[in-house]
Amino acid sequence: MVWTPLHAKIHRTIRSRHLFERNQRLLIAVSGGQDSLCLIKLLLDLQSKWGWYLGIAHCDHRWRPDSQANANHVENLAKTWAISFYLETANQPINSEAAARDWRYQALSAIAQANNYQYIVTGHTASDRAETLLYNLIRGTGADGLQALTWQRPLTTAIMLVRPLLEITRSQTEQFCQEFKLPIWEDSTNQDLQYARNRIRQELIPYLRDNFNPQVESALAQTAELLQAEVEYLEKAAQELREKALGSQCVAEVPSVEATGVMGHEEDSLTPLLPLRLNRRVLQKAPLALQRRVMRQILQQILTDAASFEHIEKLTALIIAPSRSQTDPFPGGAIAQVEGDWICLK
Repeated sequence: MVWTPLHAKIHRTIRSRHLFERNQRLLIAVSGGQDSLCLIKLLLDLQSKWGWYLGIAHCDHRWRPDSQANANHVENLAKTWAISFYLETANQPINSEAAARDWRYQALSAIAQANNYQYIVTGHTASDRAETLLYNLIRGTGADGLQALTWQRPLTTAIMLVRPLLEITRSQTEQFCQEFKLPIWEDSTNQDLQYARNRIRQELIPYLRDNFNPQVESALAQTAELLQAEVEYLEKAAQELREKALGSQCVAEVPSVEATGVMGHEEDSLTPLLPLRLNRRVLQKAPLALQRRVMRQILQQILTDAASFEHIEKLTALIIAPSRSQTDPFPGGAIAQVEGDWICLK
């Protein structure tokens, strides 16, 4: 086996960030593109050092006429490497990026659960992290959206999603695939400029690279890394503040979903059961950043969709509003009203 600097880097990353344990079962999501081929090759080469059992999963969205041929290509690679292969095909073509992502994670989770894999591993890179930061920034977001691609997060209580390549750029994965002559399957949809992410990848990032910073992808990925640590700290502080403001009221623990919209987050949170009361005196002592996060956490469990900036602001405004002030109804019908020292949601 040829041991390259990329092998050494990923080996160190896995060990220093505690991404995997030894002798675990890893399900690798492989599209056939350069990033996923780079990922599977690296993990195959590191397998002897870690004692992993590896499997390959491929999700066919039925977007393209060649999608079945793409799936066959990945299956043949799995056979060549003597790795278990799992295929999930959409019943109907999935036409939006968000719907495709949700379906893909559901499919991967189902495969992992059925076959006793502890980890699902994807080939997201520093380039993806940079593009996600720009995509969410343009749409409007807080720090949570800017750092949405994290190293790991739980998909279920027993399965962890892991992204080991977040410090590797797409140009590095391309060079790695060329060096080892890996047969990349070119996805034609990656060139389709009707998708915003493709325009960011094909037009905006090259413009920023040529005119502002040749290392713009790495710089943006580093910004996301810094924000991740700050978001984790702020989320924990906001959760502690929320528990104080809720007092002894009944709360239940449920997992939240990955950040996909405005000011979303990836952490588990306590779900308030309506009706509920928040102590304004407790919240008034806190910085505005924590006040907003508490209200975002409350709304995230009340609303069916992600809480918007406007929703969070009108609820936060009640912390210092006159008694008997109230909001207009939130989506779903909940109303917040000031009653003395309390904000009451019902």
